[in-house]
Amino acid sequence: MTELEQSAAPGSEWWRSAVIYQIYPRSFADASGDGIGDLPGITGRLDSLQELGIDAIWLSPFMTSPQKDAGYDVTDYRDVDPLFGTLADFDAMLAAAHARGIRVIVDLVPNHSSDQHVWFQAALKAAPGSPERARYVFRDGKGENGELPPNNWESVFGGGMWERVTEADGTPGQWYLHIFDATQPDFDWTNEEVREEFRGVLRFWLDRGVDGFRVDVAHGMIKADGLPDYTPPADAGSMGGVDDVPYWGQDGVHDIYRDWHKVLAEYDGDRALCGEAWLPTLEQTALWVRPDEMHQTFNFPYMMTEWDAERIRSVIRESLEQFGDVGAPSTWVLSNHDVIRHASRLALTADSPQGDGIGPLSAGKPDQAIGLDRARAATTVMLALPGSSYLYQGEELGLPEAMEIPDEFRQDPTWFRTNGERYGRDGCRVPIPWEADAPAFGFNETGGSWLPQPDEWARFARDVEEADAGSTLNLYKQLLRLRRESALGTGSMVWEDLGADAVAFRRGDLHVVANLGSAPLELGEGVTFVAQSQAFEGTAVPTDTAAWYRKA
Repeated sequence: MTELEQSAAPGSEWWRSAVIYQIYPRSFADASGDGIGDLPGITGRLDSLQELGIDAIWLSPFMTSPQKDAGYDVTDYRDVDPLFGTLADFDAMLAAAHARGIRVIVDLVPNHSSDQHVWFQAALKAAPGSPERARYVFRDGKGENGELPPNNWESVFGGGMWERVTEADGTPGQWYLHIFDATQPDFDWTNEEVREEFRGVLRFWLDRGVDGFRVDVAHGMIKADGLPDYTPPADAGSMGGVDDVPYWGQDGVHDIYRDWHKVLAEYDGDRALCGEAWLPTLEQTALWVRPDEMHQTFNFPYMMTEWDAERIRSVIRESLEQFGDVGAPSTWVLSNHDVIRHASRLALTADSPQGDGIGPLSAGKPDQAIGLDRARAATTVMLALPGSSYLYQGEELGLPEAMEIPDEFRQDPTWFRTNGERYGRDGCRVPIPWEADAPAFGFNETGGSWLPQPDEWARFARDVEEADAGSTLNLYKQLLRLRRESALGTGSMVWEDLGADAVAFRRGDLHVVANLGSAPLELGEGVTFVAQSQAFEGTAVPTDTAAWYRKA
């Protein structure tokens, strides 16, 4: 047995053990009835989140944006997009959350802005070499007349990573860098003006009372000197391979977060920075949460681990070791707005790289019953682990990926930039169901929905699940209550050996086991179950099932 300690002095900050619920605002609740979720909609549903038992919410982007990439293309970092409401609506939502003991983290998108941002519009009008262009990554092209892009980088969303502009005199001009869509030009973070602007943005929201920031593309803000050519391995996926990637994870990005750490330290209440950093190893990921940098970073290696007991044990063990070595909590996450929902992903029978998505013509579609069993078991394990856990809206209902969205309704830029070769992320972003018999399943009162909701989602509606003692929703409520009562977010764990196909460990006198094998796993006499991912009789844990128990 190996005991791994999961805490570091001072160790009392809320974010070390919090369960944080991700809200994708356009798909959570729509108070206006226009088919797109909004801030008043969130405020109106906070009681449900309080009943669920989470500690904080993280809001995906709601700042002013032309919505070319669902708000990840920002034009004004200090205001709310009218699509979602007003600053007054935000303040009301924040106050209502705090009144219920729920902290609020907001999404910040510092790698790039919208091409409609006042700075970028000024850059287009200015001359090459001007201060206006220096805020972004503008370069002269290659070739006799600059007709070729500055390097061979490929966009995460497909196609090239450079866009050529037309100069004020009408001639073809420089190129600008965009890791994502052409409407999302990258800032140049070597520019002190950019750094000072974002210090001001941080303070704007901190002054309003937010409890922290989730930082989008936290690993992408610094590019390698000279912008060298780079061709990722064929199997690397959209976030690069294991080798050094000149636009991901560059050393200079850490200076930015050391600076931001100081800004947050000016405020009371343990304000937190959580980074979205897609890196190939946990050792590299842990560098983002050294004591003077970020407080958390998402554990994507854990999220993307296959349904395999040995691999799951390994990633948990390594996570606790690597994050513990730098005095940070490990974070645990199984779903978010960028990946296939884990109720589907854990039962896929064919590869689906991150960002590709699954749709009507995809191979290897999951068996929904197997997927849900595995998802419930995976969550039962996750919520017993020491550290902080993230939940994605709808996973507490057991929602699968929406796989049959007709092509004409798709909105993810990935779908368009790859000419339909990759379905993208729409399937995990469909508005969630609240009431089975209401218009749009209670998402609003009008029946409008910016992405179509599958008819089968009526059985996942919150009111249906609240009335079913064995529902996924009531499992989540039970696990979160027990986690809180037993302080499972802090402390240490001891591994137990229950066979090659089991993930098993002990938290004090509470034992946790998941059976990933093909036969039931017998625990023996003297066992009292506290929670089961799916109900079973006797002391043999069925396949694709997890349980919490105590021994006599």
